[in-house]
Amino acid sequence: MSKTNKSQSLLFNNPSPEELLDKEWIITNGIGGYASSTVCGLNTRKYHGLLVASLHAPTDRRVLLSAIEESVSYDSKTIEFSSNQYPDLIHPKGYKYLTAFSKKPFPKFTYQFESLILEKELCMVHNSNSTIISYTNKSAFPVQLNLNPLMIERDFHGVSRKSDSYNFYFKEDNHCLKVYAKSDSKPLFIKYSKGTFHKQRTWYYNFQYLEEKDRGMEYTEDLYSIGTIKIPLEPGETAYLIISLEEKHLNESPEIFFSKERERLQSLIPAYVKDEWTKDLIISGNQFIVKRESTNSYSVIAGYHWFSDWGRDTMIAIRGLCISLKRQEESRSILQTFLNYLSEGMLPNRFPDYGQEPEYNTVDATLWLFVALHDYYKAFDDLEFIKTTLPLLNEIIEWHKKGTRYNIRLTEEGLITAGDYNSQLTWMDAKCNGIAITPRQGCAVEINALWFNALNITRFFQQELNDKKNVDLDELINKCGQSFRKYFLNKEGYLNDVVVPGTSTDNSIRPNQIIALSLPFRLLNPEEEKNILNKVQHELFTPYGLRTLSKSDSNFKETYRGDVFTRDSAYHQGTIWPFLLGEFYSAYLRINNHSSESRKFIISSLIKLENHFYFDSCLHGISEIFDGGNPTSGRGAIQQAWSISSVLKTIIDNNLYEKSVKKETKQDNI
Repeated sequence: MSKTNKSQSLLFNNPSPEELLDKEWIITNGIGGYASSTVCGLNTRKYHGLLVASLHAPTDRRVLLSAIEESVSYDSKTIEFSSNQYPDLIHPKGYKYLTAFSKKPFPKFTYQFESLILEKELCMVHNSNSTIISYTNKSAFPVQLNLNPLMIERDFHGVSRKSDSYNFYFKEDNHCLKVYAKSDSKPLFIKYSKGTFHKQRTWYYNFQYLEEKDRGMEYTEDLYSIGTIKIPLEPGETAYLIISLEEKHLNESPEIFFSKERERLQSLIPAYVKDEWTKDLIISGNQFIVKRESTNSYSVIAGYHWFSDWGRDTMIAIRGLCISLKRQEESRSILQTFLNYLSEGMLPNRFPDYGQEPEYNTVDATLWLFVALHDYYKAFDDLEFIKTTLPLLNEIIEWHKKGTRYNIRLTEEGLITAGDYNSQLTWMDAKCNGIAITPRQGCAVEINALWFNALNITRFFQQELNDKKNVDLDELINKCGQSFRKYFLNKEGYLNDVVVPGTSTDNSIRPNQIIALSLPFRLLNPEEEKNILNKVQHELFTPYGLRTLSKSDSNFKETYRGDVFTRDSAYHQGTIWPFLLGEFYSAYLRINNHSSESRKFIISSLIKLENHFYFDSCLHGISEIFDGGNPTSGRGAIQQAWSISSVLKTIIDNNLYEKSVKKETKQDNI
C-alpha cells in the first residue's frame, strides 16, 4: 500500500487481507443509523452493515442489509469483487482487486482486473434510514454488474442464524424489491435504477466476524438472499441502488442524494477554517450529532458502533463538537435534552437502546453540565438560557448537599463523596461479574475539582443575572478549596486520586488529576499546577492520549484485548484515552502562558493522532482507546465522540493551525 495526500485516496497493489481488515469506514444518518464495514467490504464485526437503521432515533438500531455480493461479467469472465469470511476461508477474494479507497466526502472504492475498472460510492440520506450506492463502469467496454443483497433483520448487538421466524416475503415492481424479513417487519425497499431481478432464494451459512471472536463475543451468522440484480453498464455509465425504509425516496433522483449530502457536509465548515485536517475533524465530529425522537431535540451519540447517547460523554463532547464551532442551536438543544431528564439533582448517565427509562448511575455527568453551560455562555452570551437553567443548577447543588442516589453527598469536609465498592459512578466505570474494576468510592479528585467549579460557575451566573435571591455559595466554595488542597495535594507534589478523609488515600498516579488543572476555576497556585503537569506528562502522556495508570504501578495492563473480563480489567488500568488530551493540552497551554513553544509542542504531538485519523482503524475517525504499553492501532469503539471533540476543541479554541505557527513548527521538525 502507498499512502497519498491525506485528502486523496489510499492506493493498493494486490493487497493482502492483513492490509485491509484493520481499516474501517463509517457514514451516519443523523438519527443514530449508519453504514459501515472494512475498506474491502469484508464484515469483521456484527455491527457492520450497509444499512443499520435506527427505528426509534437514535436507538433501537437494527442490521437490515449486511452486505452485497458484487461481481462483474464480460467476455465470458466473471470477476467477484466482494469478500466474506467463513471458517478458515475468505471467499470470494475480491479484496485482491481493490486498488484505491477514499473517504472524502463519501466512501469510494476502485476495483481493477486487467482493463476492467469498477468504481463504487456510498452515502446516506440525512435524517433517513436510507443508503444510496452508485456503481460506475470506468472500463472502455460494456459489462454486466451482478448484485446479490445479503439480508437479515436483528438487533445490532447480536447475531442471527437460520430460523423459521424469517420468511423474507417480497414483492417486485418497477425495479423495486419490497422485502419483509419477518411477518411483523417493516418493509425494506431496494430500488435499482435499471436491469433485471433474478429470484433465487437461499441461506448463506457461517459468516465469521473476526473482531467479535477476538472480543470473546458471538461471531457466527447466517444471511439470506432472495436473488440477484443484473445490470448492464455501458462505458462510463452509473447504476444506483436505493436501500431504504422510506418509500417516499424511491422515486427521487439518486444523484440528488449525493449532491445534497455533499452540500450539507460542506456547509458544516466555518469560513475561517482553512486547515484540511480541521475541516475533516469537523465533518467527522458531526457524525455524533443526532436527533432524539423522544424529546424532538438534538443529542450526542457517545461512539460508534455500539454506544447510545450518554450524559457524561455528551457534556464533555458538546464543548468541541458544537460550542467551540459556535453552533448555538445544536448546543442549546443538546443541553436542554439532558436537562429535561434531570432527576434528584442528577443527569442521566445514558439512554438505553430500547426506550426504557434513563439510567442515573453517574456522579460526574451532572457536574460536567456546569462546565458545558459555562462554555456555552462564554460562546453565545445567552443570558436568557442561563436564567432558565439557574434554578436547576441550584436544585442540583441542594441535592448534592443533602444526598442523592448512590450515596452521592457532601461530606463535613466540604467534598463530594460517592459510591461503594460495587458501584462505578465516575468515568472509570468498568464493571464485570458485578464487581467494579476501579470502584473509586469516596472522594475522587476530578469529582471534587468539578464540584468546586460547579459552585463557582453557579455563583458567576448569579452575579451575571444580578440574582440576590439564591443561597450564598462562598462558604461552600471556600471549604471545598481548603479541603481539596489538604486531602488531595500530596508530599510528592501531585494529586491523590481518591480519598476518604481521615480513613484512606489512594495515591495511584492517574490522569484524573489533570482535570483539576484544566477547568475554568483554579484550585492551586501556578507552581503546584506546574509540578502536577510535569508528573502527568512524565508518567502518563503519550501523543495518542493519557494512560489511565502509571506504567510503574503493579496494576498496569499493557494491552486491551481478549474476552469481556480481560478487556474490562484493562479498560482503566493503563489503557490510553485520547479524550484526556483535551484536558492535558488546555492545562499545558494555560500553565505555559500560551507560549509559542507550548503551541508548537502540541502541534508536533498531534501528528501521530492525525496519521491515525487518516490511515489507521476508522478512516477519518479517532478510536476510543489505545493499548497502554505500545499504542499502535486503535481499540474499543472505532469512532468516539469525545476523542474527536478533545482534538477539535484544542485546535479551534487556540487557533493552532494559523499559518505562521504551523510553518514554524514544520521547520523545527525538519
